[in-house]
Amino acid sequence: MKGDHERAPVLEALTDYHRQGRTAFSPPGHKQARGADPAVREILGDAVFLGDVLASGGLDDRLTRGQVLQRAEQLMAEAVHADHTFFTTCGSSLSVKAAMMTVAGPHEPLLIGRDAHKSVVSGLILAGIEPVWVEPRWDAERHLAHPPSPADFDRAFAEHPGAKGALVTSPTPYGACADLAALADVCHRRGLPLVVDEAWGAHLPFHPDLPSWAMDAGADVCVTSIHKMGSGLEQGSVFHLQGDLVPPQVLKARADLLGSTSPSVLIYAGLDGWRRQMALHGKELMGGALERAAWLREAVEGIDGMHVNDRDDFCGAGLARDLDPLIVMIEVDGLGMSGYRAADWLRQYRAIDVQLSDHRRIGAQITHGDDEETTGELLAALKDLADAAPGLRPVPAVEVPSPAEFRLEQAQLPRDAFFGPTEDVPASAAAGRIAAEMITPYPPGIPAVLPGERLTEPVLRYLLTGRDAGMNLPDPSDPYLETIRVTAVPE
Repeated sequence: MKGDHERAPVLEALTDYHRQGRTAFSPPGHKQARGADPAVREILGDAVFLGDVLASGGLDDRLTRGQVLQRAEQLMAEAVHADHTFFTTCGSSLSVKAAMMTVAGPHEPLLIGRDAHKSVVSGLILAGIEPVWVEPRWDAERHLAHPPSPADFDRAFAEHPGAKGALVTSPTPYGACADLAALADVCHRRGLPLVVDEAWGAHLPFHPDLPSWAMDAGADVCVTSIHKMGSGLEQGSVFHLQGDLVPPQVLKARADLLGSTSPSVLIYAGLDGWRRQMALHGKELMGGALERAAWLREAVEGIDGMHVNDRDDFCGAGLARDLDPLIVMIEVDGLGMSGYRAADWLRQYRAIDVQLSDHRRIGAQITHGDDEETTGELLAALKDLADAAPGLRPVPAVEVPSPAEFRLEQAQLPRDAFFGPTEDVPASAAAGRIAAEMITPYPPGIPAVLPGERLTEPVLRYLLTGRDAGMNLPDPSDPYLETIRVTAVPE
């Protein structure tokens, strides 16, 4: 039976909880804001605390007989054409790990695009899965990686017949999309599942002018961050499932293994409300966002020294299959600056925060939450940046390796290198050693170095020159990268 998308089970249960005037002698200890620090209450408002109740024994009874969460998940699955949906409150970083661990186990191979997010690498470390890396499609002119092609995965399956499935990231943080339908076909011809890290694609099901999304393209599992392009709160994530290649009870068990036993009802409420909003008004809201993004793209393209990446840049033979136009990537190297410098200037002088920055670009995401005022504010700030550029002190250039130089040898499993004996060596002496830690420019969060990979001079120069130019490297044990953690050499 088709669900009523006017309903929002989590929000309705919260309303009922307050209407009944329940008094809890259970967590949370703030007791509906009464015990919270007055300064915190003043800043956050009591509504945050009033929505912070136990999921079971609070929002629902102790045996969850009201099926509040299950009903909300069923409505979400229906809204996005999935068979099953599971809410999580630990972000897609948890969801993608659960999906990986459902498809492959310790020492089992899994095909993974090498442009995967650091959370995928964390999953490899935790689960002991053997990665079979599939190379992304590299744009040598723009120094940018796009998702691997179906043919790339097809060859990898042929070379690794024991692989348990495939994982691809689409859209990327740059908005580039894989050919998911063809990739699903590559997997399904072998009876194997396709997992899609679609953290940046929560909005895709809700407008025909957006790229196809994973469930409609035939993927078996996809992971979506509702907080990135949707209306959910930070850490609000869902994973969707369809078909019979991945048992839903196994996926749920893997998620329970990793997830919190104290989930945030606030985050559940955000997920539930987003589904209702999109089911009722998604096409209209996404249509407005597309119009504003198109206007912004055209206007920024008219600023001297800036170029907005479009389908002609990102899509075509040897590149991405499609592009999400709501991710507005702006090249600023024509202004004589890096994306790091541009992002810092916009934040310091115009109170503008961007989605990501790299050695030559900044990214601005446009959502249904933007309007003429916010997009106009961004455009004005970008014009001011262009005017200020000649007077800004130059920063060191980032030495970006060639595609061949970027690829490091996977000398050990990530798990073995991470948990084995290690030592810290000067960066100047690290070439040839096996990394025991991730080194990840963030955002977008795609590791340049993984545990178990053998370090090389070109990649080390990239990271060190990137550090000097303003690259954020939050992962290494030494944040200044003067030393690097490597596997210890046996005596």
